[in-house]
Amino acid sequence: MAQEIHYEIFSRRGSKGGWKLIDIKQARDEALKFAQAIMAEGATGVKVVKETYNDETGDYLSLKVFEDGLNKIKTTPAQEEVPHALPCFKPDDLYSYYARQTIARLIPEFLARNRVTVTELSHRADMLEKLEATGTLLQHAIQKVAVAQAASTTTPVQQIIKSLNELTTKAFHRVYRDSRNLTFPAVKQGEFGTLATKLANQSDGIYVLNGVIARFLANAKGWDEKVFRLVSLMDEAPEEGPGGQLLITAIDTIIAEILGGSAALHELIGQKDNLGAALMRLVQLFLGHEPEVADGERQGLILLTQRIAKDQLPEARTAIASRITAEFKSVKRLCPESLTEEFKTLRQIANRVVLGVGKYLSHEDLVAAFTLRSRRLITHETLGEHLADAATPDEKLERLLFVEENIIGIENKRQLATFVTPIITSPAFENHFHAAKMPVMARLQRLAALHARIRCSNFQENQRTEFADMLDRLAFGVEARAKLLESIEAKPASHVEKAVTILRLFTAETFTEGMLSAKAREMIIAYLSKPGFLTGYVAQMPAATEDKPDAGAAMAELMRTLERAGITQETGLKSIAA
Repeated sequence: MAQEIHYEIFSRRGSKGGWKLIDIKQARDEALKFAQAIMAEGATGVKVVKETYNDETGDYLSLKVFEDGLNKIKTTPAQEEVPHALPCFKPDDLYSYYARQTIARLIPEFLARNRVTVTELSHRADMLEKLEATGTLLQHAIQKVAVAQAASTTTPVQQIIKSLNELTTKAFHRVYRDSRNLTFPAVKQGEFGTLATKLANQSDGIYVLNGVIARFLANAKGWDEKVFRLVSLMDEAPEEGPGGQLLITAIDTIIAEILGGSAALHELIGQKDNLGAALMRLVQLFLGHEPEVADGERQGLILLTQRIAKDQLPEARTAIASRITAEFKSVKRLCPESLTEEFKTLRQIANRVVLGVGKYLSHEDLVAAFTLRSRRLITHETLGEHLADAATPDEKLERLLFVEENIIGIENKRQLATFVTPIITSPAFENHFHAAKMPVMARLQRLAALHARIRCSNFQENQRTEFADMLDRLAFGVEARAKLLESIEAKPASHVEKAVTILRLFTAETFTEGMLSAKAREMIIAYLSKPGFLTGYVAQMPAATEDKPDAGAAMAELMRTLERAGITQETGLKSIAA
């Protein structure tokens, strides 16, 4: 999410004048031009300070980007700083996006307990009185903001607290006064479009409209009913003119705040067995897929999903995207009972959420979130638990390969490889495949399957090559000890029958790619070059007619089989003897 940046213009007059905040601009060039104009009008000095909001700490980072003056006045560093450097300067600033985000983080329990959003709270006198009545809650919130702000300025905490208290008091009293004066009238459904059109050209139009909507939602029985009422109001938005945009924006903002709150969101989408199921439902909502609910239930959620599917609530959809990313970055497991289910769920969610990558959910943010969650799943503790009940060494390797297929991140793959190495190189792994309890064919096919998965993995190339070579050498040793190919050679059968037998082993995926498959191919090519091979091969094929086999079909089938065994058509044609 982009950071909120604004530029504050300060000036001073007289040789001992202090800095005074003159104006705030959103654009850097505009701020610089304004500062130069003030200087031309006779100011002693001007400066422009860039303020960047940190949405994690809730404070602003101050950076002076311009200063000019007719005379230089020696000042201490403390005097040189912006007097207060507060995130808000007037009551209206408390309604800004980042201010609302900060309030939501400071008092989430109060908002959840009273089933209100920040916008509703800041426009309802009864809720503000209730917040004031809590006593310490409001003061603690102000103190948290002050301490965070003081860390990046030289302004004393006490001074910031005093300024914030004054600002909060002004904002509260404004709402109390407007409520008494009926600035927020009781408006019935069906009348909001007309009201929005009337307020569209007023400077405080959005403030009044939010107050009216907050009053309209006051007696809603739950979050789903609130969402239902809000989405229903969208039908009243005029198709043309600023009134429709004003109403849609106000509705979108409040719905986004609902979706940003944990308690509201959990109630809205319903109780789920685990985070994975809840996140899957959230992804479906983000994509605009309607939930499966009983008739008459969750009507608000259904209407909301329909609007999201039509891309009519951009801020709400952005809030869902932010929540999805945040949940992926969290330390909470998707499926705490099973790491296998954890990875399956992660893959299912990834396959769905990738369909929504675009203006609301960036590919980079999604990859970063998946990478972080992957890193938290490849710890010794987690993987040790995952491998604990594996009965055999090859099952342990298979489980690690399953993990590899379901995580992303180069460093994560490299870290996972450190768990694979001790398993493949262990005596137990080698002994397991040399054991006579298991048929040699089954052992070779098992090694070939693991070998194929290793070769298709996304381990680093040197690690992938090393693991594949280890398995191939082991398979070569298993075959040599069992004398599988030697027993085929010793059979009293024709060269055609021996070649076909080995080709069938290739078809059954018995050989690892490397030394073992090369040995088997050399034997096949040797049989192909024996005199009379082609004639014998055609003769053993099913007849195309009652008296004559189809030599062309037999040759084509042989070429296809050889290619599946890794023998090119050119090599096969050169080797086959008539």
